[in-house]
Amino acid sequence: MLKQNKPVVIWLLSGCFLIFLMVVVGGITRLTHSGLSMTDWNLLMGAIPPLNEAQWQEAFAQYQQFPEYKIVNNHFTLQEFKQIFFWEYLHRLIGRIIGLVFIIPFIYFLIKKKLTPTLINKSLFLFFLGALQGFFGWFMVKSGLQDRPDVSHYRLALHLITAFITYAFTFWFALELMLPKVGHPVKKLHRFALIILIVTVIQIIYGAFVAGLDAGLIYNTFPKMNNQWIADNVFALSPFWKNLIEHKDGVQFVHRYMAYVVALLIVIFYFYSYKFKPNVIQTKGIIAMLTAVIIQFTLGVFTLLYHVPIVLGALHQVGAFFLLTSILFVLYSFKK
Repeated sequence: MLKQNKPVVIWLLSGCFLIFLMVVVGGITRLTHSGLSMTDWNLLMGAIPPLNEAQWQEAFAQYQQFPEYKIVNNHFTLQEFKQIFFWEYLHRLIGRIIGLVFIIPFIYFLIKKKLTPTLINKSLFLFFLGALQGFFGWFMVKSGLQDRPDVSHYRLALHLITAFITYAFTFWFALELMLPKVGHPVKKLHRFALIILIVTVIQIIYGAFVAGLDAGLIYNTFPKMNNQWIADNVFALSPFWKNLIEHKDGVQFVHRYMAYVVALLIVIFYFYSYKFKPNVIQTKGIIAMLTAVIIQFTLGVFTLLYHVPIVLGALHQVGAFFLLTSILFVLYSFKK
């Protein structure tokens, strides 16, 4: 890594960590059913939480006007409302901090002329992704403030995958500055890693579908779905495609068996890669990827068996981040 790139790399990796933190807190927000506790979207004033009893009562009264309170949480006290408000507020606060962490150093680097035109363009694209992510967050929450107090699982998936894409782009950007040349490019392994990445991204999207449809609360057995490899109700809807994206039984079926596909691809990659004699850095990346998929698969199984407790659900989301990171590193290490 060139010395002049070090501050930029630290900036980008700090952004990666904050995006990771925001997604984890977002996962806890979803698992605690806290996401609809803040019913407005005020970019500036929304950074300040209620500071006294009157403001808390006002926020609670506003929440009481929406379907989640009327249908699901009409027994809530103010203290219970404060608990769910905390997670959604923290989630949005981290989003604001991310914006500042990206924008302020960017302006500094511009003034100090530490960014090439290419780096400037990539940074601007990062800002676009960040703005898009914020919009999708509002778009998702809005879907749960209508007649049905549940966010759209499509919008949840869109919000989540945009966060992962933003993280991936930021991490790749940092890798280009940290490791401009890893050495020993292998076209076949690069393509293989790209396939693994695509399948993993699809699996992450299905993870969001499972979360949005509460599909992790059914068929809490492993390896079979209540004593069947394919449960009777998996393909109950017509037309057929609805089972794959709108039916909780079908969505869990896809997510469950795609986990095998991701794990199998990575195991095959692990053994196949030694044919090409990867260097030390590449080998470490491959081992990290294999370790990450084993841990993630195990977390997924226990999350299912224990009916998605908050801790395991959050750890499963953390595992997805580490798996994605290791795959990106392997993909980068074998590119030309």
